[in-house]
Amino acid sequence: MPGFEIFGDEERKQVNDVLETGVLFRYGFDGARKGHWKAKTLERELAERLGVAHAHLCASGTAALSTAMAACGIGAGDEVIVPPFTFVATIESVLMAGAVPVFAEIDETLCLSPEGLEAALTPSTKAVVPVHMCGSMARIDEIKAICDKRGLILLEDACQSVGAGYQGRALGSFGKAGCFSFDPVKTITCGEGGAVVTNDKAIYLTADAYADHGHDHIGHDRGAEDHLIIGANHRISELNAAVGLAQLRKLDWILETQRRNKAAIKDAMSGLPGITFRQLPDPDGDSATFLSFFMPDVKTARQAVKALAAGGVDGCFHWFDNNWHYIRHWNHFHTMKAAARLAVQTLANCPDYGTIATPRSDAVMQRTISMQIKLGWTDEQLRRRVEETVKILKAIV
Repeated sequence: MPGFEIFGDEERKQVNDVLETGVLFRYGFDGARKGHWKAKTLERELAERLGVAHAHLCASGTAALSTAMAACGIGAGDEVIVPPFTFVATIESVLMAGAVPVFAEIDETLCLSPEGLEAALTPSTKAVVPVHMCGSMARIDEIKAICDKRGLILLEDACQSVGAGYQGRALGSFGKAGCFSFDPVKTITCGEGGAVVTNDKAIYLTADAYADHGHDHIGHDRGAEDHLIIGANHRISELNAAVGLAQLRKLDWILETQRRNKAAIKDAMSGLPGITFRQLPDPDGDSATFLSFFMPDVKTARQAVKALAAGGVDGCFHWFDNNWHYIRHWNHFHTMKAAARLAVQTLANCPDYGTIATPRSDAVMQRTISMQIKLGWTDEQLRRRVEETVKILKAIV
C-alpha cells in the first residue's frame, strides 16, 4: 500500500480516455463521451470483485459513509455504536446525520469487539458501525449475529480494507451496506473517491439519488429526471473514477505483493520475546496493508517507534499517540467544537464526550505499533528492513 506507488500506463490510458472526450461529469452528455463511462464501469467491476449486487461511487470515503447513513435511514437522535480506534471520518458521518456516536471497546483484533458492542447497547441503539482497521477484519460474524438478533442496522466501514475478506466473503458485504475509501493513501486510489456497496436494491437506489441532490437518474442527459429525496453533492468525477478503474484491475497483484512482504517481516519477528501480533479472525482474508504488533507496555512501544524511525524503518505508527485515528487526541471532538451548532448537541441522549473513557481500548492501543507494508520495496530494501527491524526490537525487548 498505497496505490499511488504503482501509477503507470494503465492509469494514464484511462484518464486520457476522459480528457479526449472533455466529459468529466459522471452523468449525462451521452453522445459526447464516446462510450466512455468510467464511474459506471468501476461500479460494475467493483461490485463483481466484492461479490455484491450494487456499488455506488462517491467523492470520498467520508461521502460514502454519509450517503450510506442516509440510505439506511440513520438520522436525528439515533444512537450509532462506533469504535474509538478509527479515522475520525467515521464519527463525523454519524454527527452529520444528526445521530449520536456511542463508543464501544475494541479488542486485540484492533476492531470493535462483540463484547464491547453488547455492553454499549441501549434502547436507542439504531445501528452499529464496525471499522475494519488497518487492512483486516473485525469479528464480523459475531457482530452480525448480535445485530440480526437485536434488529440493528449493520453498516460496515471497510474504508481501509478493500480486498480483505472473512471466510471467503468480502468485507463490506456483511451488513446492509459497506463503505470504502479510495483516497491517496488507500490500497487502491482514485486520488479522491469512495464507494457504498450493498445487496439491497432499495438502499442502492436511495444512495444513488442521495449522492446527487436526490436525482432519480431516469432518462438520458438528465432531462427526464425527478427528485426522489433531499440529497447532497457527493459525486465522483470521471477523472477520479478513471484512475480507480485502472487501480482496481491491479488489486490482485497488490494483495499478493503486500502479503508476501508482510510475511517476510512477520516471520522474522516471530521469535522475538515479549512481542505478540494482532489477532486476525481469518488470516487468509488479511489484505496485509499493515503489520500490527504489540509491545509489552506503552513505554517500550514509544521507545520502539522512535528507534525504528531513527534506524530508517519508516512508516511505523503508535496509534495511542496519534492525532488522527484514536479518540484520545480528538480534542475538537471532546469539546464538540464545530463550525456551526450540531443537531446532536441539542439531544438529551448526547453524552459528555469530554469524559468518554475506553480503558480496555487504551490497554490495547498503548502497546500497538502498526508498520505500513509498501508495494515498491525491492528485494534488497525488504531484506534490510527485516534485518533492521529485528535488530532494533531485539535491543528493546
